[in-house]
Amino acid sequence: MPANLTPDYFKAEEWYRSASTNEEKILALEEMLAVMPKHKGTEHLQADLKRKLSQLKDAATQPKKGGKHVDVFHVPPTGAGQVVLLGTPNTGKSAILAALTNAKVTVADFPFATHAPVPGMVKYEDVQIQLVDMPPITADYIAPGQVGTYRNCDLIAIVVDLSQDVEEQLLILLDFLETRKLLAGAETPAVDDQACPEQGRGGNVLGRKAFCLCTKADIAADGALELAKRSCEHPLEFVTISTETGEGLDAFRKYLFDTLEIIRVYAKPPGKPADMNDPFTLPAGATVHDLARTIHRELAEKLKSAKCWGTGVYDGQNVHLTHVLHDRDIVELHFG
Repeated sequence: MPANLTPDYFKAEEWYRSASTNEEKILALEEMLAVMPKHKGTEHLQADLKRKLSQLKDAATQPKKGGKHVDVFHVPPTGAGQVVLLGTPNTGKSAILAALTNAKVTVADFPFATHAPVPGMVKYEDVQIQLVDMPPITADYIAPGQVGTYRNCDLIAIVVDLSQDVEEQLLILLDFLETRKLLAGAETPAVDDQACPEQGRGGNVLGRKAFCLCTKADIAADGALELAKRSCEHPLEFVTISTETGEGLDAFRKYLFDTLEIIRVYAKPPGKPADMNDPFTLPAGATVHDLARTIHRELAEKLKSAKCWGTGVYDGQNVHLTHVLHDRDIVELHFG
């Protein structure tokens, strides 16, 4: 049976052959496995790639020598969460970053003005959220190194320009997410439970939450938003903004905070007022002990008691270390 390998596979294969480090080769092999058609004609090739992948991962666990490889697509996460923009050329991604952050970006009317990730910080009340602009993707070209950035972020913003062909944009963007198994909860058959443990039979647990961020609401084509919603087969939420008029930007900041499912907790040193300017951000459902571990992992083991001001408690109430915290709680930790 012929393999019938796809153009995306050959692009990843070319990346693998030109890779100069084990880290690059691992990413390229994982990409090749993800986009390869799964049928009897590719069984031997799959086995060969998985063997190479296993060998490279084993080698990666060994002590490294020499200089460190720099991955241009790696963006160290900062703030309360990392949100990465995904879009086709000239859809306003850079304009979004410019409108919401102080990052230095090139906003141009020509495509491919962004060549590498550009991070910036979005402020929502007293919380900073990282927003990352990325090079655009097309039906014909996607830099293989981009996949890791989307795989490692907290939230993917699928940018759709309402003044252009929304169906074509969504077709390209959703195909990218689906073929690389980047959507959380998407039911996809496992490539191999040992080689790719993240692709279990219960769904893609390493996928990321995503939503559609519709731009240029001020010049949207008639019925574009409704058409975009009908064209999307996934249960994604739609957020509409205009960087030109500012429409929806404040609501978008709040949407990011809510969708990241985080809470703010303020630490109060014993006998002193709480620091209300610099909260700790934790996942919703976090406990007092989780807060202690966030502050200092080793000190957390010495945590003896805590007092809490906020939701569901009276001011200064002694709470158990397993007490679940809420947004804007104030906590006083006592270590032994």
